[in-house]
This record gives sequence, C-alpha cells and structure tokens, in this order.
Amino acid sequence: MQDTKEQQLKVLQLELKNYKPALEQAVNTIIEKEVSNYPIMVLYQKPVEIGLQVIDREKVAGNWSVNASTMEEFMARQLIQEEKVESFKSLYESHKDHICIFLVTEVGADFVFLPR
Repeated sequence: MQDTKEQQLKVLQLELKNYKPALEQAVNTIIEKEVSNYPIMVLYQKPVEIGLQVIDREKVAGNWSVNASTMEEFMARQLIQEEKVESFKSLYESHKDHICIFLVTEVGADFVFLPR
C-alpha cells in the first residue's frame, strides 16, 4: 500500500512540474499577506467549492485545476475537525519545505505534501 502511495506521489510530482511556480507563489502570498500560516492547495478535475481558483485546467497544459485555501477554511467547512487541528498543524509543520495539497480524485480525497 505504501509503495502505491509513493508511486502516485512521483506521478503527481511529474504532472505538477509546470504548476510548481504558481503553487509556490500562491502559498507565499497567503503567508506574506498574513491570511494564514497554513495554506492548502486544492487539486481537482471536477469542480469543488473550496478556496479561490489559481489554475484552470481548461486554460493550461495539465490535468488539474488548483484552488488556494487555508486550514481555517477547511476547519470552517468541517473538512478538518476541531479535535484534529493540533495533529494537522504538527504534520504541516513537519513538512515546512513542502506544499500542502488536498488532492481530490474520483476515488476520494487526501492530503499530500509535495516537495518544493
């Protein structure tokens, strides 16, 4: 199971190679403008109603659309439960040199940390 997740992450890293500058800029802007210390990039192929769109897959050479969101929005929408906030912050802090991605696919959704 772990090998499959690692393989999926490697495929995702390749797919997002051209996205990385825009993802990093969105993350940095959220932090610099003091919107949140916990930016989350939401990747999806079918429309989702969370965050603000940064990349529209119809307008780029890629398979993913991206919205910029925050831990606070995830909490408000109860995607991160109140009792899980501290463990999420701890996980997030342990990946400071990564971009936090909420990957939404046809089989479900999960947090992934993409190296910068």
